Amino acid sequence: MNVSVFGTGFVLASTLLVAIGAQNAFVLRQGLRREHVFAIALACSLFDLVLEAAGIGGLGIAVKSNPSLGIWFGGGGALFLFSYGVYAWRRALKPGAMHSQNGGAALSLRSALVQCAAFTFLNPHVYLDTVVLIGSVGAGQAPGTAPSFLFGAASASALWFFGLAYGARLLAPVFERPAAWRALDAIVGLTMFVLAFLLGLDAFDAYARH
Repeated sequence: MNVSVFGTGFVLASTLLVAIGAQNAFVLRQGLRREHVFAIALACSLFDLVLEAAGIGGLGIAVKSNPSLGIWFGGGGALFLFSYGVYAWRRALKPGAMHSQNGGAALSLRSALVQCAAFTFLNPHVYLDTVVLIGSVGAGQAPGTAPSFLFGAASASALWFFGLAYGARLLAPVFERPAAWRALDAIVGLTMFVLAFLLGLDAFDAYARH
């Protein structure tokens, strides 16, 4: 284990993870509702591990050299995020579905994991962060140290997702009020719309250049 390279991977991944996004918003909401918390945090951590390993293994170069991937991922991601934004705003208009533990229809484990995977793999920014940025930096480390870099990046992902999912419980008393859930879902919906617009714009630019 190369401690210095481990630290580089950990710090880089940490700086990229701490941002408002669709995946983090979903993990936070599941943590507040205490639904499949461990499974969701574990799934997000494993998804990041797979993408980071793929990037360090050379997939990042392939993504950079194939602009059409950006078009498809951007268009599909924009459509999905827009749809989820509409869904979040519909939730915000239904006070009866706001309570963190008892209100609203609970997601099945399968449905929660499917949504988690969609938020991960339909978001081109995830590929930019994990495959391209982390992958390119990891691939550029000294020979034989890539596993240490990957372990550092993966550790940061796991610490973040488990901390976000379980730390959300500290906010549970606040979210016992319907108004708090209304505000959260309104913000989440707005975030999804903004991300959908930006991803769609990126996809359109990529299509125009292609």
